[in-house]
Amino acid sequence: MKKFYLLFTCLIFAVSTIVQGQSNQKADIIKKNNGEELKGKIIKVSDSDVSFVYSGETAEYIIKKSDIAQINHSSGRIETFSNSATPADTRQKDQITMSATPADHHNKIAILPFTFLMDNQPGAEAIGMKAQQDAYALLSKHSAGYTILDPRTTNAELIKAGATRDKMIGFTMKNLCDILGVEYVIDGTVTQNKGYQTSYTSGSSNANVKRDDAGKVKGVSDYNSSNSSAVQRFDVGVSLQIYMDNNASIYNESHKAFLSNTDGSYSGPLEYLLKRCPLYRK
Repeated sequence: MKKFYLLFTCLIFAVSTIVQGQSNQKADIIKKNNGEELKGKIIKVSDSDVSFVYSGETAEYIIKKSDIAQINHSSGRIETFSNSATPADTRQKDQITMSATPADHHNKIAILPFTFLMDNQPGAEAIGMKAQQDAYALLSKHSAGYTILDPRTTNAELIKAGATRDKMIGFTMKNLCDILGVEYVIDGTVTQNKGYQTSYTSGSSNANVKRDDAGKVKGVSDYNSSNSSAVQRFDVGVSLQIYMDNNASIYNESHKAFLSNTDGSYSGPLEYLLKRCPLYRK
């Protein structure tokens, strides 16, 4: 019996020693872009994902590298993912410049005043600024995880830096990102071309019958009138480009209104393009 108790005591001690050793083992710590910290064991690291198991659990989770800011490995090695901004897969393919994104630029967006072309000629700047405001109003409702500069701040910073619309061709997109302190710049163009005219004509006629005192017809007078009007219709299109702060273009699309309209509205094509851009969140 004493041997049994001695064996049982040794077994309990061995198990507790193993458990204590496991609990004292350092964990890998994943720090996400949103500030969340995950503690556990990293199983595998691929080009785009990290396989991870929480401490004390067995279920394996897949975490995108684009969501990770830093990994503190149990060995003491610290791995930083400063360039993993969504949608930054294209950044690695770009050969223009590979400078790292400054921390204060991360996930920030600025929308430039749109260019407005009327029959392929420069049009009113007010329409370009209205399109900028409309793009901001729509995207700001669907930009979870991003910060969007309001148009007034954007335009003020551009003017202070001398990057007005007529001189903007002298600035790279990286220059503009540095001026505005953002990671992404949205640039757009609204085109409005005169289409066909629709004409309308309407007419009316009146007959005035004159009679004498006896009621006999003395004569008939006819009055005819006609009115005509023409409605101008417009073909409207929008093009949209998105650049990163390393001069990489990540979106370049155009879309025309399905039907010509009479007021030159660009809201349909603009909404179509924004909903399909990589910065839009449902």
